[in-house]
Amino acid sequence: MNQSATPVTSLLDSTHDLQALFDAQKAGLHRDGAPSYADRMSALDKLAQMIRNNRQSLLETVSQDFGNRSFAETELGELMPILNSIKYVRAHLKKWMRPHKRKVGIAFRPASAQVQYQPLGIVGILAPWNYPLTLTLVPLVEAVAAGNRVIIKPSELTPRTAELLKTLISATFPTDQVAVATGGPEVAAQLSALPLDHLLFTGSTRIGRQVMAAAAPNLTPVTLELGGKSPVILCRDYPMEKAARIIAIGKFFNAGQTCVAPDYALVPNDLTETFAAALLRAAKTLYPSIAGNRDYTSIVSQRHYERLDDLIEQAQWAGAKVWQLNPEGTLQERKIAPTILTAVSPEATVMREEIFGPILPIIGYDTLEEAIAFINERPKPLALYGFSMQTPNIERILEQTRSGGVTINGTMLHATQEDLPFGGVGESGTGAYHGYDGFVQMSHARGVLKMSRFNMSHRIAAPYGKITRLVTRLMLGK
Repeated sequence: MNQSATPVTSLLDSTHDLQALFDAQKAGLHRDGAPSYADRMSALDKLAQMIRNNRQSLLETVSQDFGNRSFAETELGELMPILNSIKYVRAHLKKWMRPHKRKVGIAFRPASAQVQYQPLGIVGILAPWNYPLTLTLVPLVEAVAAGNRVIIKPSELTPRTAELLKTLISATFPTDQVAVATGGPEVAAQLSALPLDHLLFTGSTRIGRQVMAAAAPNLTPVTLELGGKSPVILCRDYPMEKAARIIAIGKFFNAGQTCVAPDYALVPNDLTETFAAALLRAAKTLYPSIAGNRDYTSIVSQRHYERLDDLIEQAQWAGAKVWQLNPEGTLQERKIAPTILTAVSPEATVMREEIFGPILPIIGYDTLEEAIAFINERPKPLALYGFSMQTPNIERILEQTRSGGVTINGTMLHATQEDLPFGGVGESGTGAYHGYDGFVQMSHARGVLKMSRFNMSHRIAAPYGKITRLVTRLMLGK
């Protein structure tokens, strides 16, 4: 991309005119064409340098937006994935950009066929609040690697982070290459309605439907990274204390505000309360206290806090048993203590809505088939977790369920692998990205067939005669 192009730095600062920004990026696209390998590598280097040079500001700003967010969690869940993504893409980008050879049908030889990956053009990124850096900048890495120009709309629920990203990105890239548009839902709606070449949205299924509807009139392709109720199946043979610690780590990281966090656990009926006690012990080991603990993240807003508090109250009113770790003194810090629910009705609100907080219902089952049926009766989840030491159990879980991704004997870790696609299925999303899959998702795969100067294809034409009949007999096997 032409780095000497004049930045359109004032467009959003003065008018928030997304149409003018879009037009400027489109003009830059027509002016400069597809960026070279060197340009893309340079852009990735600048992005990595931006993260490294502003590490402390990013940590502090994200924590301020949440009320409190552990610096370690932001480093582990945000800065490291972004830098790892850049490192992985840089190591493989040259190979990805090369034309990929394909086979030519025997009737069309001599000829050559290949797929060329071209930039789509202008990509919109609608980012969420729960990981305001990772889920903004990892898609940006892959969009830039594929040679696109990008317009980003961060979440208004993390306004300080959104403004910091806008400042940093405008200082790193010309606005007609990468730009950030801040604001509320009206800005997201306006961006969704532009004739973009691709739109990536991360958020709830409800808003995902609205984004897809807004993009439809322009036939804008969309990648929807949504959520859903990601289940855990704990088989009887897996060591319970070990499972409890692994699940507690995944569930209570970022106070459960993770799209692939375990949403509920399916546990053998006679072990539900024993497992609840083990989970609470594991949580206490991770977080000896909640109030005043800088390692335990606050709920992002008062509205979300009240929603989670209501889920617990509703479940308890309906007969669920509540197991909670040290809830005292957490209200002022907007923290929900790690909470386990047993004897939960499958019809309870907590079992019908994605929780997105540190609450884990436990549902009992008698047989593995029953647990699998419980999952399959509900919308396909974004993630699924199976715990078993026995291969037949694992194979049955994998073969008989559908989900966006899976980690066996762990939680969330499949989403950290650069060489695995990350995405949902059904109501949990459409499309996938990360690494090569992200590069392909953000590119147009153009098929190119080059005919040899000695090809005879022009001879197979009307009026059809002996050559045509010979070729058709050979091809059809008659």
